Amino acid sequence: MKNIIILGSTGSIGVQTLEVIDKLKDEFSVLAISCGLNIELFKKQIEKYKPKFVCVKNSEHAKELEGLYPDLNVLYSESGLIELAKLRAYDILVVATSGIVSVRAVLEAIKNKKTIALANKETLVMAGDIVTKAAKENNVLILPIDSEHSAILQCLNNLANPYAKRLWITASGGPFLNNSRDEMKKFSANDALKHPKWNMGKKITIDCATLVNKGLEVIEAHHLFNFDYENIKVVIHPQSLVHSFVEFIDGSYLAQIGNPSMHIPIQYALTYPKRLEGIESDSFNLFNKKMEFFEPDYKKFPLLALTLECAKLGGVMPAILNAANEAAVYKFLNGEIKFLDIERIVFNAVEKYDNIKTPALDEIFEIDKRVRSDLEK
Repeated sequence: MKNIIILGSTGSIGVQTLEVIDKLKDEFSVLAISCGLNIELFKKQIEKYKPKFVCVKNSEHAKELEGLYPDLNVLYSESGLIELAKLRAYDILVVATSGIVSVRAVLEAIKNKKTIALANKETLVMAGDIVTKAAKENNVLILPIDSEHSAILQCLNNLANPYAKRLWITASGGPFLNNSRDEMKKFSANDALKHPKWNMGKKITIDCATLVNKGLEVIEAHHLFNFDYENIKVVIHPQSLVHSFVEFIDGSYLAQIGNPSMHIPIQYALTYPKRLEGIESDSFNLFNKKMEFFEPDYKKFPLLALTLECAKLGGVMPAILNAANEAAVYKFLNGEIKFLDIERIVFNAVEKYDNIKTPALDEIFEIDKRVRSDLEK
């Protein structure tokens, strides 16, 4: 039995990870969980899974849990996540947090030589060079939970497959695929949150509406699989049945196909390289399925083009773009700006700040903080 730590257990990925563990209860045990502010759900998870350690965002919630569960080891804040990562008695760290709070915890877990099951984009978008270098030095696996990267991993079969030529990352196109730019000007947050295929958190759902999410996934794929950016392509696939595919030097393509469910990539990361019967076993019906593929419209979705440009520039440019995008998305969700204002804010931020080609981790965190602070003014 493998011991699991889940950072972000009350979010969409965290909840679905626990559902996978419920199905495979003879394979996994939950050693520790963490949450942000959804403390009521967190209490239910504590009572059901009985972890030995927990971590919350602030000291007030920590004191509340200490009063309710006197035998529980309660930590809080980013330092608490790092302490969880330092524990010896676990096998896999599931990183299902949003934002940058878990980046240092991931690096600590890598030093601790623990397998990383990664759903957090910021870890590789902001600090991909640093994280992958540490993983290589410590012989640690970083297994993706994203459906697209999981699909690529499954198709490659070998992380250093010498015959792979290109990676093709599929995108549903989001809720506005068939709308014009003029129509997109009028859409509210509620409109943007109506993703046609996937059930995800609010921030990533908005990123799917602008297609910036696919650019971020290209950055992740570059670091996970060590492919040049020129050999990673985005393709629109509205049906979300093909979760990505790999092109080989002989002209063959291998695709991973299945229902648009996060349970599959979560389970594959937890059981890698084995496969076990799980929640989605026998759920996919191949018959009467339509599959279409289109080239992205970079003029209609300019943030995708900008993200790919920042990826190639490297240094702190992906961190600048990521920080500006996240700040803009939350402004949109809070009703402070219009949908297309997200683009304006991100483009302005990318033009405003200078690049640092080989930044240290502290420099990455500093530019992230500065971009967010400037956008709050």
